[in-house]
Amino acid sequence: MTELRIYASQEGSVDAGHDSAVAPEPEPLFSTSNAAQISAELKTRGIKFQRWPSKPELEHEARQEQILEAYASLIASVKEHEHYQTVDVMRVGGDQPNTSLRQTFLQEHQHAEDEVRFFVEGCGLFSLHINDEVLQVTCEANDWIAIPAGTRHWFDMGTNPNYCVIRFFKNSGGWVASYTDDPIANFYPGLP
Repeated sequence: MTELRIYASQEGSVDAGHDSAVAPEPEPLFSTSNAAQISAELKTRGIKFQRWPSKPELEHEARQEQILEAYASLIASVKEHEHYQTVDVMRVGGDQPNTSLRQTFLQEHQHAEDEVRFFVEGCGLFSLHINDEVLQVTCEANDWIAIPAGTRHWFDMGTNPNYCVIRFFKNSGGWVASYTDDPIANFYPGLP
């Protein structure tokens, strides 16, 4: 289920000798699964969020070409209005072991360009570290999210990842992360 949870940042309470395995899980200050409320809350923080119409004609595990064709008009609109140049499809899961890939995304990082994803299948959890808050957005099929360049965040695909996303880029270099070395991600819940 698509959900937004907002927490106070635990950054100030992290000390060098603290064992994150025994840290209490923080309580959210706000939580909703209402798409309009999610969009409104994220918008006040510079994050774009939309629910796109479903494409039931797509088969499970459709190929990249089929996915891009099914969403061609929506992709064209986003490219025109947001000036994204490159679009591709990324599928994670199935028979691919992705333990190291999950660990790569679980470290807080930022990008020199926007991170824009549309979920075709499955789900994932974006955690956004903005000022003194951490916003956790669980995205599922039909969710589109645009995280501005420079936003500190991490992503959890769960212990058994199985998702497919359309990715939008402004430069052809694709996904390039700059890690913050902040252990803050250890103090918030992830996907099971």
